[in-house]
Amino acid sequence: MKKKRLKALIDLLDDPDELIFLTVEKELLKENHQIIPHLEKKWETSFDEFYQDRIENLIQDLQFKQTKKLLNLWIHSDQTDLLEGFLAVDHFQYPDVNLLGIHQKIEKIKNEIWLEFNNSLTLREKTTMLNHFIFNIQGFTVNHNNISSPQNCYLNQLLDTKNGNPVSIGILYTIIARQLGISARFSDYPKNPLVAIIDHELAKKVHGKDTRTSVLFYINPSNKGSITSRKEIDYHLKKNNYEPIDYFAEPKEDIYFIKRLTESLFESYQSLGFVEKETKIKELIELFPK
Repeated sequence: MKKKRLKALIDLLDDPDELIFLTVEKELLKENHQIIPHLEKKWETSFDEFYQDRIENLIQDLQFKQTKKLLNLWIHSDQTDLLEGFLAVDHFQYPDVNLLGIHQKIEKIKNEIWLEFNNSLTLREKTTMLNHFIFNIQGFTVNHNNISSPQNCYLNQLLDTKNGNPVSIGILYTIIARQLGISARFSDYPKNPLVAIIDHELAKKVHGKDTRTSVLFYINPSNKGSITSRKEIDYHLKKNNYEPIDYFAEPKEDIYFIKRLTESLFESYQSLGFVEKETKIKELIELFPK
């Protein structure tokens, strides 16, 4: 849209005629997030609270439109970058988040662990070392004091506070593990997702058709990365009558991880009574395949 037309439309946002406002709003919502700086500039020079409210609502709608676009693009991509999926969800609450800063923080954590690795270590030894750095040295933990807080679901907050929920910590753990050459996948264990550590070479041989045989063990993000065997997982699933067992134990694609994250976010806003945010998160969940 040309600047002159954009300015004219923004100036009309304070028109008292509701029909004119709705027409202008509809036209502006056809644009993308790139017009937000123009709206913010107009907000800063206005002293009309009613006008400012309209601009704020429009900015929020444009930001949400961009969040849906980012998440939808990731869902329909090859989904090889789990971090991008996490950042798409982050964009919902933090559209101006410092992406470079997030990448640098993750890289710093990864490098500190990588310096301690050597070729003689087994996969289990590397995983044990990763657990020690993530949960003991870095201090990442499930925020049991405020488990329903939406902030537990956002990556930038997780990196800053070291507090998250089992899903967000599990995703961060998986991202760092993969950067260190450890093949990790999401396992949709009931109420408490686990991270399955995969024998990468064996997984390649079976081409994903028999992932059960390629899972070496599971780590539990809710319990400082404690290591659990498939036998133990099957036992607890049977004991608690979860069926089918394979669904809950088998490693899933990354799209399940990000879907669980948005579902956790929905539950958090729902528990707090944030109806507007709850409704928008529901729209994000509906983007995922059934």
